[in-house]
Amino acid sequence: MNHRAELFVALQRLLPKHALSRLIAKAAESKNPRLKNWLIERAIAAFDINIDEAASSDINDYENFNSFFTRALKDGARPVDADNNTVVSPADGAVSQAGPINHHRIIQAKGSDYSASRLLGNSAQAKGYDNGSFATIYLSPRDYHRVHIPAAGKLLSTRYIPGDLFSVNDQTAQALPNLFARNERLVCEFESDIGNFVVVFVGAMLVAGIETVWGGFETPGRGAIREMDYSDRDLTYKKGDEIGRFKFGSTVVLLFQEDKIAWQDSLMPQSDIQMGEKIAVIK
Repeated sequence: MNHRAELFVALQRLLPKHALSRLIAKAAESKNPRLKNWLIERAIAAFDINIDEAASSDINDYENFNSFFTRALKDGARPVDADNNTVVSPADGAVSQAGPINHHRIIQAKGSDYSASRLLGNSAQAKGYDNGSFATIYLSPRDYHRVHIPAAGKLLSTRYIPGDLFSVNDQTAQALPNLFARNERLVCEFESDIGNFVVVFVGAMLVAGIETVWGGFETPGRGAIREMDYSDRDLTYKKGDEIGRFKFGSTVVLLFQEDKIAWQDSLMPQSDIQMGEKIAVIK
């Protein structure tokens, strides 16, 4: 195992991750023009953010840092693949891993996997995805931070699962077992013409919140598991519709049922993808 990765994880264990994230959240919500403009300018420089593709490239148009970080893009900046037989990327980012779900296990990194039932917080739900397919997409701080639905579907339920707030970058994924199943997360299940599928929003260190278009702010930070049943509401979304957003870099995990899709051969670990790009074909 990479000793630098182990050291990075050890340092994170010592940090007050929830308190630090709440502190960052306060600064990110500040409407003080000097502070928020300074934060935005530093982020653009540090992470090489392409502000020119944003709906507004004027930092004065953003009321706080979070509104900049979850910025909308110009119309047409992320065209959604129009083929009815495809699944698209839900976000900009890098592919962490993608492949089959074998014996309820999902690959986290080379030589490391974790339980689908622990990720979802429900063993009965996880059984529905055994022998199915998964993909994990990491959003770095430089990426567009809105999350979109990968295929047309109707929201059935959500499950907020409190947890840790470790970084979700590649170093931590290699060194920390069960990373995505131990961090704070929001599990969203949809029904569709290709069976049910799951979009999991995974929180991370410094992530000041996960929001959805149907429920607003979804991650209180601590407390008990919270489940919501939306099956009696008509919350339907077309492929590529926005469904939520992160307020800092994080990860999305997709789960599809057995024999429903086939990932593109180009969906390799560390490959960059953009929201709306074809990542799978429907069988």
